[in-house]
Amino acid sequence: MDYSTNASDNLDALANLLTELSVNSFDIRLHVQHINLARSLPEMESQVTVAQEMAANYLAVGDEVWLPLIEAKVASADLDNPADALEVLDLHTRAEGDYLSIPILQKHIEFLVDRHTHFTSLETKPDDLGELFSTAWTRAAISEVVGKGAGHLTKRDWELEMIEIAPVTEKPALVEHIEALHLMRLQQPHTVCHEDTYQSYSSFTTSYKPATEYELLLVSASKLRSRAVKAYERREPSEFALTSLDAYIQYIASERRGRAPDVFVITGLYERAIAEAAKRHFGGEDGAERVLRMFWVGYLDFLRTQETDKVDMTRTLRRATRSVPGSGEVWARYIRHLERKESDDSEDVSLDSTESISDAYHRALSTNLFTKANAKGPERDPEEIIHIVLARAGAEKRAIEDGRGDEDAFGTLVKVVEEGLVMVRQASKTGDQRFRLEKFLSEIYLSLADVPEAAVQMWESTASHYKTTWSAWIAYTDYRHDIARTTFQNVSTKNLDYPEAVWDAWISFEHAHGSLAELERCSAQKAYEAAQYAMEQQAATSVPVHLRHGKASVITGDGMDIEAPATSGELRGKRKASDEPELDVMREDRENCTVFVADLPSGTTEGAAQGTLTPLSQCGEVRDVKITNMPETVVATVEFTARDSIPAALTKDKKRVDGMEVSVHLAWRSTLYVTNFPEKTDDAAIRDLFGQYGLIFDVRWPSKKFKMTRRFCYVQFTSPASAERALELHGRELEPERTLTVYISNPERKKERTDAAANERELYVAGLSKFTTKQDLQGVFSRYGPIKEIRLAEDKNGQIKGFAFVEFEEETPIPPFLQIITKLKKRRIAVTLADTHVRSKNREGWSETGLGRHADARNRSIRIRNLPSDTQEGLLQQVLEKYAVVKRTEFFAFNGEAIVELENASEAGKLLLRTEPIVFNGVNLLISEETSSGSSRPQPGAPPGGTGGMFIPRTAASRPRAGIGAGKPPATNDTKEGSSVMSIEGKGQDDFRKMLG
Repeated sequence: MDYSTNASDNLDALANLLTELSVNSFDIRLHVQHINLARSLPEMESQVTVAQEMAANYLAVGDEVWLPLIEAKVASADLDNPADALEVLDLHTRAEGDYLSIPILQKHIEFLVDRHTHFTSLETKPDDLGELFSTAWTRAAISEVVGKGAGHLTKRDWELEMIEIAPVTEKPALVEHIEALHLMRLQQPHTVCHEDTYQSYSSFTTSYKPATEYELLLVSASKLRSRAVKAYERREPSEFALTSLDAYIQYIASERRGRAPDVFVITGLYERAIAEAAKRHFGGEDGAERVLRMFWVGYLDFLRTQETDKVDMTRTLRRATRSVPGSGEVWARYIRHLERKESDDSEDVSLDSTESISDAYHRALSTNLFTKANAKGPERDPEEIIHIVLARAGAEKRAIEDGRGDEDAFGTLVKVVEEGLVMVRQASKTGDQRFRLEKFLSEIYLSLADVPEAAVQMWESTASHYKTTWSAWIAYTDYRHDIARTTFQNVSTKNLDYPEAVWDAWISFEHAHGSLAELERCSAQKAYEAAQYAMEQQAATSVPVHLRHGKASVITGDGMDIEAPATSGELRGKRKASDEPELDVMREDRENCTVFVADLPSGTTEGAAQGTLTPLSQCGEVRDVKITNMPETVVATVEFTARDSIPAALTKDKKRVDGMEVSVHLAWRSTLYVTNFPEKTDDAAIRDLFGQYGLIFDVRWPSKKFKMTRRFCYVQFTSPASAERALELHGRELEPERTLTVYISNPERKKERTDAAANERELYVAGLSKFTTKQDLQGVFSRYGPIKEIRLAEDKNGQIKGFAFVEFEEETPIPPFLQIITKLKKRRIAVTLADTHVRSKNREGWSETGLGRHADARNRSIRIRNLPSDTQEGLLQQVLEKYAVVKRTEFFAFNGEAIVELENASEAGKLLLRTEPIVFNGVNLLISEETSSGSSRPQPGAPPGGTGGMFIPRTAASRPRAGIGAGKPPATNDTKEGSSVMSIEGKGQDDFRKMLG
C-alpha cells in the first residue's frame, strides 16, 4: 500500500480498512496495514496507539507492538499510584504471554526493581499498597519473569544487593537461595560468558561462605560449569547459523533426534524460533506464517510427550491459538487437551479452564479464518478445517460412547460434521480428496445409529458433488452394491481424474459379486479401453516429429538442413523394425517406474545408498538412484527398469530404515503440473506461492529454445499430501482474467498437463502464390476459429517465399484442414500442422545487419561456461533475462557450456561488458563471445547425436510439398561414409516432463 498519498486519501483508506477489520478482525495483514497507515497520518499519533492496541487485543504480537504500548503507558501513568503501577505490570504480563522477548522481560525487571526501591524508601506507604512491591513480593515477581526468559536472564545482581541490606536473621536463607541461583545458572548452556557466572560465584563464596569450604565448592562448581560449557560449544555452530527460519528448523530437528533430548534447551529453542517466525510474519515475509504454524505444532507435541503440567500446557495452547488463529492443527490440539481435562475430572480452574470444547470450537470459527465469506472471497485451506472439525466431532463421539453425552449429543455430532462438510466444499474447488469427514460421518451412521440408508445418501451426495473424482464414485459403490455395476458402467465413460482406478474397482467388484460372464465382459471392456488409449499414445509419441510427415532430414556440416534421400523401402511406405524409436518408448514409462523416498537417515550419501535402500533394491532391478540432502530431510529418487517393480516398492512405505521411518510413493504423485501463470512469474515466485503447502523438492522449467511462449513448470514436493493441498491453487486468479492451472502430474492423464495443444493451434501452409496476402489467408482460415497471427515468409527483398504460418487463438479440430483446404488463388496448396520443434529459417525475417543468417546469429550470441551439469535451460534463461533480452538458450551438459542468442548485438554487449558477475546456482558465470568454428576461444564440441542444434531452421523435409513438380519423387543421392551428417532427433514438448531425475 502506498502511504505517500495526501491526507484525505489516507483518511478514506483508514475508514475502509476499519470496515474490513470489523469483519476480518483476526487477519494480521490488515492490522499491519492499519498500523502503517496510522503512522502516515500527520498529527495523529494517538491513532497509532489505537491501531497497536487493536492488534494486541485480537492477536499475539511481538515487541514491535508491545514496547511502544508499554512506553506510552509508562509515560501517561502516575507510577506513584499503586493502581497505575498495577496497570503497567498487567501490560507487561500480557506482552510476555505472546512471544519470548528479552527486551520486554528486561523492562519488566527494571520496572519491578525501580518501584520496589521507590516504595520501600517511603516513610509513609500508600494505604492501598499492601504487600505490593515489598521485598518478598518483588523477589517472587522477578523470579517469575526470569523463568519466562528461557535461560536468557538472571536475577542474582538484585539478590546480591538485597543480601547486603537484609536483616541478620534473613541472611542465612538468602545465602542458600543465591547459591542455588548461581549453581543453577552454571549448569545451563547459555551464550553469555560462563566465566562471568563462575567469577560471580567465586566472589559470593568468598564473602558469604566459610573459608574452609571455598576450594571444595569451587571445584564442584567447576565440574558443573565444564559440562555446560561443553554442551554450549557443541551447539555453538548451530547458534551462529541462526540467520534464517530454515536454520531454526535444522537446529530443532538435530536437538530432538538426540538420545536424551534436553527439555530446557529444546523449550528455549522453540520459544526463540516462534518469536523469530512471528516477527518475520508480521513483517510480511513469504512463507513465515507456514513455518510459524509448524513451530507451534512441533512445540505443542513436544510438551505433550514430556507430560507438561496441565496448567502450563493450557497456557501454552492458548498462546498458540492467539498466535496462529487460522491453524486448524493448533485448535485441534487445544480441543483434545480440553477433552483430556474433562475426562480426568480436573478441578484446576486457575486459568479459566472452564472453557468447554463447544466454546473453544465456536471461538475458533468466529475468527472467520475457516469459512469462506462469499464465492469471490479468498479460498480457505480445507486441511485446516478438517483438523478442527474432526477434533470436535471426535470428542462428541467419544463422549457418547463413554456415556457422557446428553440426549442431544448425537444430533450435535451429526450437525458438527455436516456443517464441516459444507465448509470444506465451499473452501476450495478441490475440497478433500481423501473424504475424511465423509468417512467419519459414514462410520457414525453405521456404528452409532445403525442407519445405513443415511450413509448411502451421504455418499450419493458426495459422488454428485465430486463428479470427476474417481475415489468418490468408488466409495459410493462400496455402499450401493445393488447399483454398483450400473454405476461403474456409467462413470467408466466419464472424464475422471483416474479412470484406471475405477476399472480396477469394477473388476474387483465382479470378482466378489459378479458371475463369470459379467467378469469377462468387464475385463474385455477394460482391455479394449486400454488398447485404445495405448494406440493413441503410440500414435502421438512413437514417431519422431521430424518423420511424422513421411520424410527424414539431415544436417550438413554448415548447419543447413536438407531433405534426406528416401530409400526404396521408404518409397513403398515400409520401415524396418530396427527403426522403431525404442528410446522414446522407454522414456514414456519413466514416471511410472520411479519412486520417491523421503525421511531417509541423516548422512545418507550416494555411496551408502546401496546399503540403506536394500529393501527397495529387493523389489526389482534398479536403473538409477539419486540422493539429495535437503536442509530439513534426506530424500532419494529410485528408478526401476520395469513398472512391475513398483507395487512391491510401495509396500515399503512407513517401514523403518536404519531406525528411521521412511515414506515411499510414486514420484509423480507429489509432482504438480502448473501452467497459465503470469508471464513474469519466475522460479522464486513459484516457490513462494507453493512453498506454503509443504517442503518443495524441486521446480523444473521447460526449455524455450524451440518455443518462446511456453509457460509451464513442474513443482515436486517431498510428500503427496503437500501436492494435494496445493491443488487448491487451481483456478485462482493471479492476475485479472488469468486463472492458474494446477494438476497432479499423472502420466496417464497427459492431455491435462501438456502444452501440446499449443502446437495444434498452428498450421504450416505451403505452395502459396507470390501474390498471396494475409487477408487472403484470413478469409480462408477464419471460418474455423479466431486467428491469433498470420506470418507470411518473405525474402530479403520483401517477396513472398511461398509459405506461411497460421496460428489460432484456441485449440481447433485442425486435422480436417489437411484435406479440406487444397487450393488458394487457383493454386494447389498443402496444409499441415506446424513443426514447432525446429525453428523456421525466416520466422523473424531477414537479418537487418546485412550479414548471413548464421553470421548474424553468432553476432548476437554469447557463450557461457562453468555451468553445473544439472543446469535447467529455463532457469538459466530466467536469470539472464534480468540483464538482457534473451531469445533462446541451449545448454550442453557434456562440457557444462551454453549458447545464448540475444535479441540483438547490443543486448549481447550488455552481458559481455558487465563488470559485476552473474551468479547462477551459486556459480559465477564465465561469459565470452560466440565465434565461428576454428576460433581459438573455447568451443563446445558438437552436441551428441539426437539432441538437435540450436540454430537449425525448420526442416524443409518435414513439410509436404505443393505446386509444380511436387509429385515428383526426390532424386536419390547416397551419402558417403564418414560425412558429417546427423539425423535430427527433435525434442518433444513433453520430454522435459518425462525427466523425473
